[in-house]
Amino acid sequence: MDKLKDLQRRKAEIALGGGEKRIKGQHGQNKLTARERMAILFDEGSFVELDVFVSHRCNNFDMAAKGAPGDGVVTGYGTVNGRLTYAYSQDFTVLGGSLGEQHAEKIVKVQNMALKTGAPIVGLNDSGGARIQEGVNALSGFGKIFYNNTISSGVIPQISVIMGPCAGGAVYSPAITDFIFMVEGTSRMFITGPQVIKTVTGEDISAEELGGAMTHNSVSGVAHFSGKSDEETLKSVRDLLGYLPSNNLETAPVRESGDSANRMIPEFNKIIPDNPGKAYDIYEVIKNLADNGVIYDVMPHYARNIVTCFIRLDGAVAGVVANQPNVSSGCLDINASDKAARFIRRCDAFNIPLLTLVDVPGFLPGVEQETGGIIRHGAKMLYSYCEATVPKVTMILRKAYGGAYIGMCNKELGADIVFAWPSAQIAVMGAEGAANIVFKNDIKQAEDPIAKRREKVVEYEEKFSNPYRAAEMGYVEDVIEPATARQRIISAFDALRSKRQSLPAKKHGNIPL
Repeated sequence: MDKLKDLQRRKAEIALGGGEKRIKGQHGQNKLTARERMAILFDEGSFVELDVFVSHRCNNFDMAAKGAPGDGVVTGYGTVNGRLTYAYSQDFTVLGGSLGEQHAEKIVKVQNMALKTGAPIVGLNDSGGARIQEGVNALSGFGKIFYNNTISSGVIPQISVIMGPCAGGAVYSPAITDFIFMVEGTSRMFITGPQVIKTVTGEDISAEELGGAMTHNSVSGVAHFSGKSDEETLKSVRDLLGYLPSNNLETAPVRESGDSANRMIPEFNKIIPDNPGKAYDIYEVIKNLADNGVIYDVMPHYARNIVTCFIRLDGAVAGVVANQPNVSSGCLDINASDKAARFIRRCDAFNIPLLTLVDVPGFLPGVEQETGGIIRHGAKMLYSYCEATVPKVTMILRKAYGGAYIGMCNKELGADIVFAWPSAQIAVMGAEGAANIVFKNDIKQAEDPIAKRREKVVEYEEKFSNPYRAAEMGYVEDVIEPATARQRIISAFDALRSKRQSLPAKKHGNIPL
């Protein structure tokens, strides 16, 4: 009985982490403790902690006298929505959550277990970085974690949640993972902090401006989601896991929605403006297509001229890539290409079918785009679509011009089924510009050049800038009534459910990074 009491006492001490004072400090910063976060992430009562008694074994710089319950990280497994999931949560109350040798080994162990069992892993990051007292041992630990992140990539979903500081080399583990969440006001990510930057370059910037949640969600594109609190962010992680399979050999869970697969959407018959220069909100299209209007938006604050999101169609998960006419007319640019390419590859890695909604006037013109490498970045998107072997359905709503038409997954890039609305304009360029080139002499020699130009624009539209020419040539399977879009998409994915496609044997491709 004394031994049992001793066990209970030891575990109670470990559960306190750095002690009541540091826990109050953590709460005072609007941050939960490592174990409180685990309790929200996992289904109630399901979390099982591993390596509970592990501590550091460093004797340098008086470290032998410093206690470190769990060596500053809580690791283990449990269920999220009933499905096995592994996780680690850095404990800022213990040595600032700094990463030392044993801290890293605990993380590496759950990474290996997640990989071996084919289960997702979630990392909750809240750390002062490498433990300086342990020197190269700490750096070795980071290297092992990065290696496991890379080997696990595309095999199991890896999610990183930044819930405090994450600086220096520590940022590269999240950067390799599939998704990064940040908490507004309390999370930071940067290679070098504001003080170092001011010393080296003279630039003066706050930690929030340099590496805060909205900086990385809207400017750098490093992070994919932001939450207003620890609780909100962790609940969003739980939601995301519901759209993902446990590993690359499975498919995402199907959930009964109660939304009929045969639901008509009469609003679609009027949603495209008669004026081709007028914008509309692509989210209205996506939400009407989705079961019960529910979408899970990925990178909503970054490159808003393209939308990437998960939806369910008759209960099955699909990934959506869609141009947003409301922002930059839906043009593709450097950031949009990067955003779409990464999303396409995620979906393909985890057997999630791709739905592409097209209304694209072209790649964004400009010196900044060209010198910034739009050719290289745009090629990533083309490469990703070509490489993807999941079912791919493309629906052309309005503009589909030039190279951007190809880039948005046309037939030649591997689209299995392509639909077009009657409003679709599939051509090398818009009728206005094309008429000026094709009928240049006719317009120039006419008595009334303005009237002749108008006549030739109409002629070009009738001959080329419509969906029927493409349908005649077999580039479009069918021109459909917009109201039937949900029906036709669901039917197409049902027909493609057993699709099997293999790529040529190779070590790996050479994507134009």
